[in-house]
Amino acid sequence: MKKQQPQISEDRILEASWELLGEDDIEKFSMRRLADRLGIQAPSLYWYFKSKQKLYYRLANQVSKIILEELHSEGNWKEQLTVLAVTVRSVLSRYPCSTQLMMQTLPHEPDLIRFTNRMLLCVESTPLKEEQKLQAVLTLVNYVFFFVLDDYQHQRNVSAILKEQGGLADGEMDHLLDSMSETEAGLFRRLFKSRLFDLMGTDGAFEFGVNLILLGIEQVIKEQEQEK
Repeated sequence: MKKQQPQISEDRILEASWELLGEDDIEKFSMRRLADRLGIQAPSLYWYFKSKQKLYYRLANQVSKIILEELHSEGNWKEQLTVLAVTVRSVLSRYPCSTQLMMQTLPHEPDLIRFTNRMLLCVESTPLKEEQKLQAVLTLVNYVFFFVLDDYQHQRNVSAILKEQGGLADGEMDHLLDSMSETEAGLFRRLFKSRLFDLMGTDGAFEFGVNLILLGIEQVIKEQEQEK
């Protein structure tokens, strides 16, 4: 009796892709591994996606669609950009490697284009020049991307250390810092012993960064108004 081939669809391929991306870094992702996960031959995938990059575009498009569905921002431009930043961070944090996917793709899919357009609309009411509006949005979204990516990498690094060493030796970092001079590590030592580095990746740290960017945009607007 001939063995029945597994039923696959575009949705199942995307689902399996997210599963693989959640298990390993994006660098280890391959169409062959994806085909193995689906129980099919790799060439069968190319009926749905002509290349791995095409698949990446579709995954990024899916993330963009979810962001748009969850983005409900009203108010002035600052309120809209704040909600945008929070929403993008929330969605990216739920989909492994989605930040890398968004950074590696161009707006060549419908929802990617809609997402880009929606971001630009947040600053459309400002008196900024067109190129400044684009730069303001890119600055904010790049901040969100790198904040999520940095937190993702930090968590993976900690997990790898715990898995390899079974935990960090008590006082190991304190001993290292105490062996260094004030000139070499004084400020770093004070911040570390005050546990301020524990704030990295927190909501408070994220909000502080967003506010810095918004204040910068606001300052540019004020300076331009004063020049008139």
